[in-house]
Amino acid sequence: MKGEPIVILLVEDDEAHAEIARRNFSASHLANRLIHVADGQAALDYLYHRNEFSNPETSPRPGIVLLDLRLPKVDGMDVLKLIKADPALGSIPVVILTTSKAEADMVKAYDNHANSYLVKPVDFAQFTELMETFGYYWLAWNQYPH
Repeated sequence: MKGEPIVILLVEDDEAHAEIARRNFSASHLANRLIHVADGQAALDYLYHRNEFSNPETSPRPGIVLLDLRLPKVDGMDVLKLIKADPALGSIPVVILTTSKAEADMVKAYDNHANSYLVKPVDFAQFTELMETFGYYWLAWNQYPH
């Protein structure tokens, strides 16, 4: 998939964090399209092509989901469970991106088949570095089957 557009679904209710992700993906010139939704219900609507996301042409299937855990409307852990339980969506990599360092959250995320668990640093520069490293790993270096 290197060089091909990768749709990233960013599920993040903190607009400042979403903006950091947006800027880093843009600055790194990685081939991708970032779709940002601010709550768990909107993420499910996007994934299942409901409501404003009903057109698969304008709401393409993501190649990866960046998912916060603490979300309005539908909790991130519930979104993760639904994605991984659905045969049509289960193969999409889901990376948890959260402020929670709680061991119980990490265990629960991996028990529900999260592909990775990243803790957002409080420091702006460190968060920026995390997003840059994430971008290179998942979008440039990671290999996907054809």
